[in-house]
Amino acid sequence: MGRPVTLFTGQWADMPLATLAEKAKAWGYDGLELCSWGDHLDVPRAAEDPGYARERKAILARHGLELYAFSIHLAGQFVCDDPIDSRHSAIYHGPPEHRGDPAAMRRWAIDHCTAAPQAAKNLGVDVVTGFTGSPIWHLWFAFPPQQPSMIDEGYQRFAKAWSPILDEFGRHGVRFALEVHPGEIAYDLYTAERALAALDRRPEFGFNFDPSHLIWQSVDPARFIHRFPDRIYHVHVKDARRTLDGDASILASHLNFGDRRRGWDFVSPGHGEVRFGPMMRALNAIGYRGPLSVEWEDSGMDREHGAAEALRLVRQVDFAPSQVAFDAAFQQ
Repeated sequence: MGRPVTLFTGQWADMPLATLAEKAKAWGYDGLELCSWGDHLDVPRAAEDPGYARERKAILARHGLELYAFSIHLAGQFVCDDPIDSRHSAIYHGPPEHRGDPAAMRRWAIDHCTAAPQAAKNLGVDVVTGFTGSPIWHLWFAFPPQQPSMIDEGYQRFAKAWSPILDEFGRHGVRFALEVHPGEIAYDLYTAERALAALDRRPEFGFNFDPSHLIWQSVDPARFIHRFPDRIYHVHVKDARRTLDGDASILASHLNFGDRRRGWDFVSPGHGEVRFGPMMRALNAIGYRGPLSVEWEDSGMDREHGAAEALRLVRQVDFAPSQVAFDAAFQQ
């Protein structure tokens, strides 16, 4: 029996949850990974009102779908980012009167993330995916020259901001899975190690493994899995492709997704450079049996076609680990 295949709803938040659930079941998905924007999930309300949490799950159940995790990606970005500016206002989904007020938006985000573990308990899930933000992403390139102490301070600020939130996760027996991603405190293997160290490797904190964010940086996704066998708490199935042609830069040249001049872009699973076979073998090796959640992003493809095609790909490439040595039958 393969791992459950779910669809992350973040790219579908313009669609009512009931409508998307009907479509997802028709495509053949086993469940949804709910985003916490649009009408899909109000996290503070789910924390305060068990009846609302049951109603959200009932929508999925009516369509034969399960809930394995939900997302606090957008709110999480506000917790550590500095500065908070007009980019954040565009993704803010808290009280509208606070839009444009950095301090108030950050307070809303912290409250939102702190409520997530109780919401998870009310929803019957034990993993919440998301972003952390980063106070030092702007220091990724070492010019003007930076001091190591500036990076050290950034990880200290991250730990100080997230530790009270993670305390709540620990009290409720819920795990937070950071999506390792440029713009976050961890965006590759070494920064992921440093984030864990900053938190004294507390068990509430692990990773939402997404190979698409690693492959365009030339980081081997399977190696990442093997490096963190006890910290892969959730998995996204997503793909990316580099299109370096001598003109384009891997830094994407300030060109938006979908622009053919970019040096890399996200594409529907199976249309990029991620080798899903080694990824599945690595997941088998660490004993991961949780959901494989399709996060569909492709500016050049109809999303409904892409969601259905991606599901077929995951069913094809997922396989159970062997229970016997292949040469066992040779022996008498």
